[in-house]
Amino acid sequence: MRPIAIIDDDIAVRDALSLLFETREWPSAGFESAEHFLSAANVADYACLIIDVRMTGMTGLELFAELQDAPYLPPVIFLTGHGDVPMAVSAVKGGASDFLEKPYDHKVLLAKVEEYLQRDLTARSSWETRQTLSERLTSLTPREREVLRELLAGKLNKQIADALSISIKTVEVHRARIYAKLRVRSAVELAAQLKAVPINEIVGEAASGGEG
Repeated sequence: MRPIAIIDDDIAVRDALSLLFETREWPSAGFESAEHFLSAANVADYACLIIDVRMTGMTGLELFAELQDAPYLPPVIFLTGHGDVPMAVSAVKGGASDFLEKPYDHKVLLAKVEEYLQRDLTARSSWETRQTLSERLTSLTPREREVLRELLAGKLNKQIADALSISIKTVEVHRARIYAKLRVRSAVELAAQLKAVPINEIVGEAASGGEG
C-alpha cells in the first residue's frame, strides 16, 4: 500500500504517529515542514496526508491551498490545537477530509485513517481510470475525434460519411482505429466508457477540412 505522509514540525509527533501506524502495518513517511514535503514528495504517491495546522514557515492550511492544483489529492486529515478548530473546520469545508483536535485519541485517529485509506482506494481507482481514458483520447487524430462525436450521437456510418463529407470506407477505417485506440469492441462499450466525459473533451481540436 502507499504510505501515509505525516507533515509536522514536531519530531516527537512524527515519530509517535509512525509508531502508531506500524501497529497496523501501515507504512508512513515524515516531513518536518510543508516546504520539505513540497520539494521532496509527489502528493499522489501517498494514500493519506496528516498535516499539522500550525508549523514553522508555511502553515498546514497554506500547504493545503498549494495542493489544490495537484492532479490527484489524497484524503487530508488536519491535526489542530483548540484555537485552530475554526480554521480546520473551514479547511474541511474547502475539501479536506477531516480534522482532529490535539491531544487526539489514538483509536479515533486509527479509525479515521483506516476509513480514508479505503476512500483513497476508490477515488484513486476512478482517477486512474479517467487518466488512462484521457491519454487514449489524446491519441486520437482530429478527424477521429469528429467521427467519435458522430458515433456517440448514434449515427450510422452512412450518416457520418454524409455529415463529414467523407466516404463510408473512410468512416469504417476511422471507426476501427477509434475502437483500437480506446480499446473497445463495440459502440455499446464505447458509449459506456465515455458516458461521463464532457463532449468538448472528446471533440477537442476541430478536424481540418483536408483530412480524409
